Amino acid sequence: MKDVNCAYCMQGELVAKFAYPVCKMDTGFLYVFKEQSHPGRLILAHDKHISEMIELTDEERNAFFADVAKASRAIHKVFHPDKVNYGAYGDTGCHLHMHLVPKYKDQYEWGGTFEMNPGKVTLTDAEYEEIAEKIRQAL
Repeated sequence: MKDVNCAYCMQGELVAKFAYPVCKMDTGFLYVFKEQSHPGRLILAHDKHISEMIELTDEERNAFFADVAKASRAIHKVFHPDKVNYGAYGDTGCHLHMHLVPKYKDQYEWGGTFEMNPGKVTLTDAEYEEIAEKIRQAL
């Protein structure tokens, strides 16, 4: 089931406002989050338009987390963060997705919770594509 009002379901202009496409994964679609205060931040949006992880079967959940781990390994390979934080929010945007947020010692928000969209660092499409290509190669 797709929701025509959902950015992740429609994968067009709605999602392009905040995310740049990387690739299709086994359980969803991977994006570069356009706000790059944390270099290498990605989003993995599940294929199904569901709100809660409990709506997945055990096998679907395990496969989703395998994709999260695969994307996180790619972040580590390309960006070498000290830690990756994970966030599954969506109080108003009810489509299961995971934020993968690289954190770097002595840099922005180290030691604290990451802000959802600080609006501090945006890039050009060419720079987003460069990140996306590096992640594709690392996957």
